[in-house]
Amino acid sequence: MLDSLPRWGRFGVLFALGVAAGLGQAPLDLWPASILALAMLLVLHRDSVTARVAGWRLWFFGLGYFAFTLRWIVEPFLVDAPRHGWMAPFALVFMACGAALFWAVAGWVATRIAPRSQVMLALLLVAVEMTRSLVLTGFPWALLGHIWVPTWLAQASAIGGPHLLTGITLIAALALARIARRAFWSGGAAMLALLLVAAALRPGPAPQIAADAPIVRLVQPNAPQHLKWDPAYRDAFVNRLVTLSGQAAPPDLIVWPETAVPYLLNEIIDDLRLLDEAARGAPLVFGVQRVDGAGRFYNALVVMEQGGRITATYDKQHLVPFGEYIPFGDLLGRFGLRGLAATDGGGFAPGTTAGPVAIPGIGLAVPLICYEGIFAEEILTGPDRPRLLLLITNDGWFGEAAGPHQHLAQARLRAIEQGLPMVRVANTGISAMIDAQGRITASLALGADGVLDAALPAIRAAPPYTRLGDWPVGLLVLLGMAICIINRKRDSD
Repeated sequence: MLDSLPRWGRFGVLFALGVAAGLGQAPLDLWPASILALAMLLVLHRDSVTARVAGWRLWFFGLGYFAFTLRWIVEPFLVDAPRHGWMAPFALVFMACGAALFWAVAGWVATRIAPRSQVMLALLLVAVEMTRSLVLTGFPWALLGHIWVPTWLAQASAIGGPHLLTGITLIAALALARIARRAFWSGGAAMLALLLVAAALRPGPAPQIAADAPIVRLVQPNAPQHLKWDPAYRDAFVNRLVTLSGQAAPPDLIVWPETAVPYLLNEIIDDLRLLDEAARGAPLVFGVQRVDGAGRFYNALVVMEQGGRITATYDKQHLVPFGEYIPFGDLLGRFGLRGLAATDGGGFAPGTTAGPVAIPGIGLAVPLICYEGIFAEEILTGPDRPRLLLLITNDGWFGEAAGPHQHLAQARLRAIEQGLPMVRVANTGISAMIDAQGRITASLALGADGVLDAALPAIRAAPPYTRLGDWPVGLLVLLGMAICIINRKRDSD
């Protein structure tokens, strides 16, 4: 099929198919396009005569997919364009090429151990997506399973997490590929099974929120990232937070976003009267940076109670590579190289404080700061069932295109996987109250300042994913690969 085209024509077709596969990701949510593009990839895989050819085909497909879905990656470098703008195209190329390598490995290995097997390729794509979530601190962004977030099938993540959703994506693509090969019975049966599963997972109408449910005030200051730390503006942004927080009657909890206070905690710790007056007796959660006695900087979430008393501090543990820290930061900092969000050459230090944190009058909250919300396998709720997930973020780094929407979509999955409501507060948006089935019950628009009082939805019984994690999906992938290999050996005997 592809062999009739010149070499670069073949690669162009594969790149375009990869872009089409990315259309299912937020904010477009065109998941049928993703299924169709992946099905075409599986059909073309049967024509891969060597492992080398298969690897290159998967790489160009992945290059198109990741170049499109990760296009927002240039935005952080444009915040301070004169200083970092030159790195923006290199960042996108590096990320897309590197992520596509995982898919190239899947194509190469699939052809080596089970030539022309579409099932083996699908299983290996699930495996490499799981691997991509872990290698080099992991980057589980734009996973193939994320296309299901706006659909009923998203509820399957409560059973097997995001990688089960990726498996469902590949099953749907395999079904279409079978139909394309005129295997109508098997392909149609698989499609019907998926429809029945989706119907069974339908969440139904949202339950009525209890009359005595806590009221949480989400405060979105919309401070432009390039001005946030400017001495001429930062007091104005703090005053904006104070003014927004003081509207109407005090709620049960007020939440400000990541690094909402553009000062070091050490600088304001002895005088938190302004923040206390803004809270008017309600607990206040806010993001701030702090430094310890050894000179290490942390990106922190702080719980402050009435009287300006800080009762809990959580330091971000999973930092953004090359954003919040860089390897050998102390040395490279002497040459002016540092993480984009770092305040010194070495960047931030990873925290060691464990969650959850206690919220007076509400209960335990699992704290998550920005990037930490994309790692399903790292959300540990502990022996006591928490009341909520509490995610503060500064999506101002992501611009106003695809990045904030994709980040929000992943937050919705975390709520489903844990069976817990999530309070998500972002500097520039999208701030939202999310219930335990991933539905957005209230939100503030992207790129606007505002305040939102929302009732905290109820929790659900702990889903299987909270106890089993990714192990069941990993074992199913290995089992499927073993069956493919055994069948191949039988065919060759």
